[in-house]
Amino acid sequence: MATRTRSANGRGSGAASDAHIGATTRVRGRIAGEGDLTVEGQVDGTVSIRGALTVTEGGAVAADTIEADAITVGGVLEGEMRVSGQVRALAGARVRGNVQGGGIAIDDGAEFAGRIDCEFELPPELEGSERGGRAARR
Repeated sequence: MATRTRSANGRGSGAASDAHIGATTRVRGRIAGEGDLTVEGQVDGTVSIRGALTVTEGGAVAADTIEADAITVGGVLEGEMRVSGQVRALAGARVRGNVQGGGIAIDDGAEFAGRIDCEFELPPELEGSERGGRAARR
């Protein structure tokens, strides 16, 4: 999905560029590529990118699987998420689906429904619990 820059000789330079799906655009199918993707419109299908996925307020992604380095949601996102970094649900966002990855941040006013499968540090006041200082996956 991401575009590649071209050098003066017309050959690709290999540098990934950002991709943008505008507010009036609806994409159905599989999106794959390198670079960041911003969705202001609608995506239905599968998303697999090596970069950050941003779903803006008013944007919507309904995917079976979403793979990205990081995900930020201001609109609506539904699907199984696999991220190497963090998923962040901004105020007003609606996120439905299971998250597997580096972590999740849910701002006040955001909605989240799903399972979280990641490792995280417990707050100091909970470090003495049965599980020790590092939480088990869940």
